[in-house]
Amino acid sequence: MRSPSLPPARTSALHVLSALPYAQDALQPVLGARTLSLHHGEHQRGYVDTLNRLLEHESDLAALPLQELVVACARDPRRTALFDQAAQVWNHEFYWNSMKPQGGGAPGGALLALLRSSFGDLADFRAAFVAAAKARFGSGWIWLVHDQGRLVLETTGNADTPMARGKRCLLGCDVWEHAYYLDHQAQRADYVSAFLERLVDWDFADQNLG
Repeated sequence: MRSPSLPPARTSALHVLSALPYAQDALQPVLGARTLSLHHGEHQRGYVDTLNRLLEHESDLAALPLQELVVACARDPRRTALFDQAAQVWNHEFYWNSMKPQGGGAPGGALLALLRSSFGDLADFRAAFVAAAKARFGSGWIWLVHDQGRLVLETTGNADTPMARGKRCLLGCDVWEHAYYLDHQAQRADYVSAFLERLVDWDFADQNLG
């Protein structure tokens, strides 16, 4: 990733690359260690580094926490470049936490009841999730969102996120090709199906439901 031609970032970074919540090889065989190394250590690090460089010129925003920064930039068309970097940092941190080793299965309690009332059974939800991910043209994300008492699926392009518009995300799945190409080549549906069946962290989704 090529950073904008700006002065070097401060020695003390405003934002840092958060550690993965598990080892790089913990999501095998769905996502291999090489994928996580490149995705987290290069792609996400690039967003963090570029964000810090851009914030050198945005003193009024520099102290904002990441989520507040994303929301503030989403409302300002002059700060699209800053939004893209900040949102991608937030999106990736959310994505890593949407997965866990030996994940998958089904949610419990109130979340399961809400999922059934919104989609039908778990199989219907999975089918809708995969179909939405396949339908997203190009790079982007698919989100499970709690909106006005129901669960809905939203897809966004590039760095966009429903969180920037005040919506409550429960889960997020990265469908940029670099997220899955080494392990699944161009088979996005296979990757998303495996994400749901073997990696998704329903405990994280339940925490976000509140």
